[in-house]
Amino acid sequence: MDKREETVRLWFDMWLKKENLGIKRVFSEDAAYIESWGPVYQGADKIQFWFEEWNSRGTVLSWDIRQFFHKGDQTVVEWYFKNAMNNGRTEAFDGVSLIRWTQGGQICFLKEFGCNPDRYDPYQNGPAPQFRDEAALWF
Repeated sequence: MDKREETVRLWFDMWLKKENLGIKRVFSEDAAYIESWGPVYQGADKIQFWFEEWNSRGTVLSWDIRQFFHKGDQTVVEWYFKNAMNNGRTEAFDGVSLIRWTQGGQICFLKEFGCNPDRYDPYQNGPAPQFRDEAALWF
């Protein structure tokens, strides 16, 4: 399990450093990566292309791991993420990655799930829910 956690930490560190420190060692050749808001990247080459292209448009400010869960060939990682894009837009959210591993210790499947960190109680003022008048985020 330590090797798996080390691999995930390396992947997150790559984003924080904006540097490819071995994407093709982390992901299997046929890996699938699914972002929480819809995009899918098929194969280590496409994951590497996305990483390099995205980092030309933005910067990951935080990607903090909260905890790991392991079962069989799968790992779940809970984390907090924050970025700043070159156009001035920032995003922050809590998330979970569901990861499946090859026998050789590479990631062959990763699916992200996001959660808005700006939470509230819609029943705070009584039994009728009061929802914020804002568009739902993409996760």
